[in-house]
Amino acid sequence: MRGIVRTLVMNRRIFLKQLSLATSLVPWTAAVPARAAAIESSSPHLDKLDKQRANDWLGRWEQNILGEERNRYCDVELGEELGWKVSPILNGFYYGFRATRDVKWLERLVNWGDAWTKRGLKEPDGFIGWPKAGTGGSVAENLYTDSLLGEAMALRPLVLLAGEVQKDSDLKQKFGSKAAGYLRLSAQVFEKWLSRKCWREAQVGGLWIVPEFGIDRLTGQWTEGYTRRDTQGFSNPDNKQNHIARWLMAMHDATRQPGYQERAEQWWKLMRSRMKTRERGKYFVWNYWEPAGPWDFKPDGSPRHWVGVHPNGGYYQIDLEGIVDAFEHNLVFTKDDLNRLIATNRDFMWNQQITGARFQRIDGGQPDPRWKDSPGALWTALVPHDSTLRNVFVANHNPGSWGGIGSTPWFIARELA
Repeated sequence: MRGIVRTLVMNRRIFLKQLSLATSLVPWTAAVPARAAAIESSSPHLDKLDKQRANDWLGRWEQNILGEERNRYCDVELGEELGWKVSPILNGFYYGFRATRDVKWLERLVNWGDAWTKRGLKEPDGFIGWPKAGTGGSVAENLYTDSLLGEAMALRPLVLLAGEVQKDSDLKQKFGSKAAGYLRLSAQVFEKWLSRKCWREAQVGGLWIVPEFGIDRLTGQWTEGYTRRDTQGFSNPDNKQNHIARWLMAMHDATRQPGYQERAEQWWKLMRSRMKTRERGKYFVWNYWEPAGPWDFKPDGSPRHWVGVHPNGGYYQIDLEGIVDAFEHNLVFTKDDLNRLIATNRDFMWNQQITGARFQRIDGGQPDPRWKDSPGALWTALVPHDSTLRNVFVANHNPGSWGGIGSTPWFIARELA
């Protein structure tokens, strides 16, 4: 069982490492003293990605994603791995359609979507799940259980597909029934985790927890922790909360049902309350995980997990995807918040070099040897909101990387909008 958990952790770490390498940024060594404002004034603002570069990127991206497609993670992965290994390909297909308007990418998205969703099992409470041993973090490492995170990450591109289908009569004719089925399944998954008492109110806002029960494979029933589901559990870290919130916002956009947005907004309220300023208010910093309620403390009163800045910058790159999603939906985060986040990534974390850009930790701490190549990262979600960060992205992006599977067509689609 320990070997299974180590494999899951390694897969997640590999995902985060490859995510940060989407922009081929070399390790941080030391920042040069130049200010970002000077760099921006001397660097040309790229109003649009030139056609030659866009075509080159799309060609390299297509070769890469078609190569990864042959791995068919959709046929085998379960639990949290639906998020870390299946969802990147699904996102690539979805944004590939957005960038090219070629329905072949939606056809591939449906193929992979059907492949993983049809493998769901009926669980003791009647809901469908994709259980796996050793999934969901330390509290569940000895359990056979499914993963809210994995399901949310893998469902989001299918929900986004449904949103596209609703806007186009030709797509509706071709994909309408599939899109409706994905929305039904996604709604059932939402109800599943609510019924399992995995949503918790906090002092500010609310968040999702990992339950401390699973399926007994000998009896097919819940393990004994199910009877304590109202009070036990473990709060997911920020990056996982943000992935889940983005799925819920996609559900709200596709269905206009308020319950999805309400919980996403409650999480982002809690997220914002955890973000502190430094350097006399110029920059933001926040911890990877913090306790949210009594379930997050040991009997002696100590927290059940370490509290602090994570030395792997990939986690904060994921946080920014959620924060920017909230901002673009006019939820919780203000323009001042966004400007402070831009300053954090551009003026503090970045070494001020367009070519050979490097990023340090969000708190300026020393790199951890385990993640010496990714103490910080370009916060790609901010690229559409700041010309300097956009120039850094364009100069360093690797469309043939694992992280580029989603970010390449996402960026081109934004450019073409």
